[in-house]
Amino acid sequence: MMKTTNPIGIFDSGVGGTTIWRDVNELLPFENTIYLADNKNAPYGRKSVEEIIERSIINTEYLLQQNVKLIIVACNTATTNVIKVLREKYDIPFIGIEPAIKPVLLNTKTNHVGILATESTLKSEMYLNTSSRYNENIEIHAQAGNGLVQLIEQGKIDSEEMQFLLKDYLGKITKFPVDYLVLGCTHYPYLKNKIENIIGSNIKIVDSGKAVAKQTYHVLKQKSLLNENKTEIKFHDFYSNLNTDTLENLLSDVLVKNIELRSF
Repeated sequence: MMKTTNPIGIFDSGVGGTTIWRDVNELLPFENTIYLADNKNAPYGRKSVEEIIERSIINTEYLLQQNVKLIIVACNTATTNVIKVLREKYDIPFIGIEPAIKPVLLNTKTNHVGILATESTLKSEMYLNTSSRYNENIEIHAQAGNGLVQLIEQGKIDSEEMQFLLKDYLGKITKFPVDYLVLGCTHYPYLKNKIENIIGSNIKIVDSGKAVAKQTYHVLKQKSLLNENKTEIKFHDFYSNLNTDTLENLLSDVLVKNIELRSF
C-alpha cells in the first residue's frame, strides 16, 4: 500500500526539471522527492518519438523501484509526446508539463504571442491540438530553441554562444507585437533574466512551474497521498547518469545534500 511519506518522483532529460522541482518544493515543503537527470541522453527535443518513449520508460521504471507515489514528467518534450503511453502502461499518477499556451491565448491583448520551445514539443500532437483549439484570430509565433538545452547542460548559461542564440531566436519572435512569451521547455526558466534583458519588461514571460506544483498538490490531495508528517526530516535525492557538476551548480542555493552519479 502506498504511504503518504513515499517520495514524489521527477524526471527530465537533464537539469531543466529542477525549475519544476523548485516550485513543487515551495508549495509542498514536507514532501520527499527523487529527481532523475537523464543528462547522458539530453536533449530529448531532437530525438524521435520512439527514443523519447524508450528513455521515459527507463526513467519511470527506475523511479518505481524507489517506491515513488507520483511521477512528474518534468520535460515538455516527453510530456507532449509520450505521457499518454506512460499513463496507459503504469498504474501511478503522472503529472505532465505542457507549454502554458492556453492561458496566454486567453489573455493576450495584441493577438500576437510567442513561444520558445524544443522542436519535438512544437511538432507534438498535444501542442498542435492545444494551440489550434484556442488560437482563433491569434497569431502564435513559435521558435525552436536549438542548442539552448545543450548549453545549459554544459553549464554555459553565461557564454557568448548562449547570448548569440537568444538574441537570434528572440529577435525572430519580437519582430511581431507579442505581449506574452511562453517558455516551452523546463530548462528555459534558468535563462529568464537574460531573456528579459533582451526583450524588455513589456512582454510577459510565462512558464508552467507553478501550475504544475498546484496540479501535483490537487492530485495528491485527491488520492489522500499528501505527506502530513511535519516532524520527520524530509529528503531530496538528485541523480544524474552523466555528471553532477551542473546539478550541483544550479542547486547551490538550496539545502540539498544528496546529489549522486548513478546509472539508469
